[in-house]
Amino acid sequence: MFGEFKVPEAVYAGRGALQMLPQASSSLGKRALIVTDQVMERLGYVEQMQRMLAEAGVQADVFAEVNTEPTDVHVETGVRAFLQHGCDHLIALGGGSAIDAAKGISVMAVHEGYIGDYMGGRRTFDKAPYPVIAIPTTAGTGSEVTSVTVITNTKDDVKMMIRQPALLPKVAIVDPQLTVSSPPHVTASSGVDALCHAIEAFISRRSHPLTDALATDAAKKIVTYLERAYNDGQDLEAREGMAIAALEAGMAFTNSSVCLVHGMSRPIGALFHVPHGFANAMLLPTVLEFRLDDYAPRLALLARALNPELSGASDGEAAAWVVRRVKTLAERLQIPNLKTWGIERDAFERALDKMANDALASGSPANHPVVPSHEEIVQLYRQAYDATWDAAPMESLTK
Repeated sequence: MFGEFKVPEAVYAGRGALQMLPQASSSLGKRALIVTDQVMERLGYVEQMQRMLAEAGVQADVFAEVNTEPTDVHVETGVRAFLQHGCDHLIALGGGSAIDAAKGISVMAVHEGYIGDYMGGRRTFDKAPYPVIAIPTTAGTGSEVTSVTVITNTKDDVKMMIRQPALLPKVAIVDPQLTVSSPPHVTASSGVDALCHAIEAFISRRSHPLTDALATDAAKKIVTYLERAYNDGQDLEAREGMAIAALEAGMAFTNSSVCLVHGMSRPIGALFHVPHGFANAMLLPTVLEFRLDDYAPRLALLARALNPELSGASDGEAAAWVVRRVKTLAERLQIPNLKTWGIERDAFERALDKMANDALASGSPANHPVVPSHEEIVQLYRQAYDATWDAAPMESLTK
């Protein structure tokens, strides 16, 4: 099966890549809107970038209101700021929230209506968007190289997954030095999010050889470097490994699609305000076990790429190893379950029907190797609510 593959026009990755910002920005225009959050302002990154851009003749205004998961309000407010300042391109600085918000602003600044109108292909972004330079400061979402944005509908409490070519950034700048400021809990949740991207891209019904290669390499880097980055945020080798892994996983899933984990995680984020990375991390072990025998041969291919000692193991044994490895990471990185996060059980039970409906409506579960029913999704939510990782000792994972 062949597949289409799209990435930004330019990707600069590695230590010091931020130095390419003035050149990239000045090639796109003279006035940029930096879409970011107040943490990036406090850390001094925004001011540093404004100085760099000024030396290249680019004036940079700042929209620093994206301090939560991006919403339709952020997009509408950002569009007003973009147009009022007379900007001609955007620079997204931060995690996936800032980048997703910038993507929404870039398309809605030239299109009419409500951004939710464009979900599910009901309407098409048929005008050229304002160009986006995406600069991630976490190693997780891969949003810097994807044609997807996830925006919360604040009226209906639905996370809208919108996937169209116009949402692909023009330039991605991935400098691992910017991720050093990520605290351990963000490093953990974003890192497991990247692992989720890699695994789902690999098992997706829409995967193809090029996405397989990127997903496999991303997963290898994550199991090598994530714990190191979590335990020592100043470990630049680990930070770089994770930054490149998140980039590769993003390239993989935007060209093959995510699956059931993402479909189920968005409603949790919308209704209970769990950050995207944590929601994925909470669900991944439980979802991987869902009818595992039915797709064990596929997951076993990834397992053997990650652990050559599994070459003689059966498909079932190799696939089960992946689940154990994910649970070990969840335990080592102190990933909570939904109950520990603080979601009240009765409120969770009342939301199950809506969450299952919203998960199926997103389209992502249809890419899973085994497409679940509404009731099966409800049961998976219940299992994930108070799931325990029951991780095997690390040294046993290669046996």
